[in-house]
Amino acid sequence: MDSSRREWLGKACGALLLGGGVHLPALSQSSGRAAGARVVVLGQSVPLTGAAGEIGLAFAAGSRLAVADFNERNAASGLQLKLLQLDDGYDAGRAAANARTLLGADKADMLFGFVGTASSDAGANVAAQQGSLLFAPFAAADTLREASHPHVFHVRPGMIDEALKIVRQCATVGQTRIALVGDDDAMGRAGLAAVQQAITELKLPALVASAMVPAGGADKLDAALKTVMQQTPQAIVLVSLSGTTANAIRKLRKSGYSGSFMAFSIVGIDPLYAELGKDIGGIVISQVVPSPRPSAIPIVKEYRAAVDNSDQTPSYEGLEGFIAVKVAGEAVRRAGRGFTTASLQRVMTAMTDYDVGGFRVNLRPGLRDASRTIDLISISADGRVLR
Repeated sequence: MDSSRREWLGKACGALLLGGGVHLPALSQSSGRAAGARVVVLGQSVPLTGAAGEIGLAFAAGSRLAVADFNERNAASGLQLKLLQLDDGYDAGRAAANARTLLGADKADMLFGFVGTASSDAGANVAAQQGSLLFAPFAAADTLREASHPHVFHVRPGMIDEALKIVRQCATVGQTRIALVGDDDAMGRAGLAAVQQAITELKLPALVASAMVPAGGADKLDAALKTVMQQTPQAIVLVSLSGTTANAIRKLRKSGYSGSFMAFSIVGIDPLYAELGKDIGGIVISQVVPSPRPSAIPIVKEYRAAVDNSDQTPSYEGLEGFIAVKVAGEAVRRAGRGFTTASLQRVMTAMTDYDVGGFRVNLRPGLRDASRTIDLISISADGRVLR
């Protein structure tokens, strides 16, 4: 990760924390909008600090770019978006409290872009209690995709979709002795369930080992990795944030492990590269949105153009936040200025094949979408993304 990105993240974090929440700058609230505008409030609880802070900052920043773009494009119509962002430090309890604040005192029209499995679950519960919606959670458990949660709408594929891609790739190259290491939290357990389901669906041998790493203490990680190494796996799937992932990779390589490392998109390329540096070489990471590098894909070109007019640098998480707001804005536009939660929910449920600039989205709850593209990429020792 280059120094300019790290400097921007530091500045952004400081700015975001000053007031606890963020109101959009004047340039995103177009002065030329029609009188009597309908301002649609998106309430986001996101980790701007803590273990997932770098991921949260990038996702939040990409979201703000898309809000500004939507408001400029829709100034004449009088339909505008307002994004309120509160820091939850990657803590589910704070995320739940933020959700209640956003829907209560802040009168948010929907919850948006909660980051983290436990936080997304907390946001979904509060939304259900208050008759609202949760849109575009980042890394939610697949249980939130079941038909029993019709008020939750996902822009990214499920963990099972990533797991199928990862496990299928292992099988393709003859790696059937697969192990898993994960954080012992809601995200890690959801990832373990997804990998086990993928293995079952693909009719492959069961995991040779799995180890969930409790928070705190190198000795706990050492014990978990010892359990895994005793089974001589050919590939190790990592379902953890960058800290656990980086420490596990270093220790496993030092112990002589020479097999493959496969990681879910939730690890975050930038924070992992910041942790590992040149040691990141050869690690395979799944990605659920297109590469933010220069591309002919319309949504990527649009995102990069917005980045070029800001103090941000492109990232996978930033692009995902940008896409999520674009889809939310389209749903609001279709629902019309007089929408209610119920009518907006009906519109979203009907968006089963929305093309947001070359990236297709299926919002219908309870429906798995096997056609969604998931890329497997690797990182070179000098930080270049390879496909």
